[in-house]
Amino acid sequence: MSQFNRIRLASIKPFVFFSVIMIFKIYLVWTAIFDVVPAWGPLLKEIPFIWILFCLIEWFSSKRKIGLYLTVNLIVTAIFFAAVMYHKYYGVIVNYTALQQVNQVTAVKNSVFSLLAPYYLLIFVDIVVIGFWLFRKKRAEKLKALFNLRKASTGVITGIFAFSLLLCIFNVWPNRASMNEIKQAEQMGILNYETYTIFSSAKKEELVDKDQISQEKINNLKGITIPAEPKYFGAAKGKNLIIIQMESFQNFLIDLKIDGQEVTPNMNKLVKENTYFKHFYQMVGQGNTSDAEFVVNTSFYIPYNEAATQNYPDKDLPSLPKLMRDQGYDTATFHTNVVDFWNRGELYKAIGFNRYYDQKWFGTEDTVFFGPSDEVLYKKTAEELNRMQQTGQPFYTQVISMTAHHPFTTPHDKDKIQLPERYQDNMVGDYLRAQSYADYALGQFIEDLKQRGIWDNSVVVIYGDHLGLPMYSLDKHGLELMKEIYGRDYSYIDMINIPLLLHVPGTDMPDVMDNVGGQVDILPTVANLFGINLDNHIHFGEDLLNQTSYNLLPQRYYLPSGSFINDQALFIPGVWYDDGTKYPLPKDGVTQALTTESEYNRALELLRLSDSYVKQLPDREKE
Repeated sequence: MSQFNRIRLASIKPFVFFSVIMIFKIYLVWTAIFDVVPAWGPLLKEIPFIWILFCLIEWFSSKRKIGLYLTVNLIVTAIFFAAVMYHKYYGVIVNYTALQQVNQVTAVKNSVFSLLAPYYLLIFVDIVVIGFWLFRKKRAEKLKALFNLRKASTGVITGIFAFSLLLCIFNVWPNRASMNEIKQAEQMGILNYETYTIFSSAKKEELVDKDQISQEKINNLKGITIPAEPKYFGAAKGKNLIIIQMESFQNFLIDLKIDGQEVTPNMNKLVKENTYFKHFYQMVGQGNTSDAEFVVNTSFYIPYNEAATQNYPDKDLPSLPKLMRDQGYDTATFHTNVVDFWNRGELYKAIGFNRYYDQKWFGTEDTVFFGPSDEVLYKKTAEELNRMQQTGQPFYTQVISMTAHHPFTTPHDKDKIQLPERYQDNMVGDYLRAQSYADYALGQFIEDLKQRGIWDNSVVVIYGDHLGLPMYSLDKHGLELMKEIYGRDYSYIDMINIPLLLHVPGTDMPDVMDNVGGQVDILPTVANLFGINLDNHIHFGEDLLNQTSYNLLPQRYYLPSGSFINDQALFIPGVWYDDGTKYPLPKDGVTQALTTESEYNRALELLRLSDSYVKQLPDREKE
C-alpha cells in the first residue's frame, strides 16, 4: 500500500482537527486577557460557539468544505487577536463598534506594534502552515486527502449543535445584566460576548425626555450645593483663556526624580507658582485625545463604546467656545496633526471654534510621529496668539500637544534627561524621555508667552489628556519600575490620575487643592472665573473652586461601565455592585475605600442623562 493510501486511511474529520486548533488558541487568548484562567472555563464558554459554526458547515456544505473551515478559522482567529491587542491598549474587550476605528489604526500602527508580545503570534501558526501547503495545487490536493470529507452523521451533528446551542444560551442568558464588560466577556465567553453586543445594540435605547433633564436634577445626583456667592466669580473677566492639553501626561510625573534628575522641571515650577489639583482624573474613551477635547469643552460624558467625534459631530453642542464667544471672545484650537484624524474638523464645528490650526498650517518642520514637534507647535502658536492679542479682542485658545504620544519613541536628540540602565529600552523609560521633552517644550512656550505679555493677561489651564502607561500594557519589568517610582504597586487609580493646573493672574488662589476633580469639571470652573452664569446651561461637571468637599465622577471605557470615583475611592464593579472592588484614593486621612450602592446607581443615572440630553440636541446647520 502506498504512503498516500496509508495517509488516506488514517484521515481525520476536519471538525475534530479544527476543534483541537481552536482549543489551543482559546487558552492562549484567555491567558493574555484574563487574570485567572480556570481549567475548564475557556473550553466550556468558547468551544460551543465554534462548534455551532462547524455544525453549520457540516450541514450545508458538500463542496469547498475545507475552504469554509479555513475561513471560519481565520475569522475567529482575527477576532481573538483583535481582543488581545485591544485589551492591551484600552484595557477593555473589543466589540463591533471598534470597526469605526479602522481608519485610525494605520496612524497609530507604531503604538499597536509596541504592544505585540511575540507569543501572541502563535495564534497564527496554523494559518501560516496551512497557507504554505495550499500555495501549490498538488499540496492543496494532499491536504484535502488528509481529511475525511464524507458527510458526517446527521444525528451526531444535530446532537452537537443542540448541546452547543444550549451551552451558549446558558453562558449568555444569566450574565446579560452585568455592567462590567470584562466580567461579562469572561462569564459569557469572548465569542458569545461579541455576538451579544451586536444583538443587544439593536434594542431601542430608552432616552430620558430632554425636558425632564434639568441642572437641578444633575446637581442633586452629584451632591452639589450652589453657594449664594461663589468664590472667584468673575475674577478673570476680560482676560484671555489658554487651555493646554498635554499628551499622555500622568500626575506621577510631578516632582518625580530619577537618580536625582527632575523629569519635568517646568511643570514642577508651575505647580509651585499656581493652583494645582493633584486628585484629578481622566474621563476619556475610545477617542482618547479627541474625547478629552470634547469633555473639557462641553462638560458632557463620552458616549458609550464610541468616540465622541464619531457619535456627536452633527449635534449643535453647548460648549465653552460658544460661551466665550458670547462674551465677545475670539476662539481657536491648535494641533499639529491633520484635522481629519478622529474627525476633529467636524467636532470643532459642533462645539463652535471660530477656526482651527492643523498640520496644513504648521507645515512639516521637525516632524515626529503624526506632525511637527511640540517645539514647532508652541513657537508658531505663540506667534499667532501675539497677533490675536494685538487685535484688542480677548481670545480663548486650546493648544493640543502631541510629541509625547504612545509608544513614546521620541528621537534621542530630543532627550533632556539621561536615564540609568534599568530605564533603557523599555516603555517606562521611553515614556519618561518623551515627557521630559514635552516639559522642555512647554517651558519654552511659557517663557515665550511671558516675553510677549500674554502670560500675565491670561488664565492658563494645563492638564493631561489621558493616561500614558496602562497597567495592562506593561510587562513585568515595566511594572517593577512603576513600583520603584510609586513605592508600591501601580494601581488603577494611579493610572487614570492626571494633573490640573490653573494660572489665574491677579488672584490670591490656593497653591494646592486636595479635592477630587475630573475633566468634566473644567468648563464650570472656568465659567466661574470668567463670571459666566451656567444656570441655564446643562453641564455635568462642578466648579472645583467652590465644590471642595465631594465629587462623583462616572468613568467609562478605560474602566468597566459602572466604575466611578468619589472623594474617597475608585469603585470598579464586578458582575454587579456587591462583588465590586474599591480602591482608596492616595489622600491624607483616607484609611478605607468608602463607596455606596446609591453612588453607583447615581453615577449610572448621570451617564444616562448625559447620553439622553446630547442625543436629543438639535442637529447643527451644515455649512
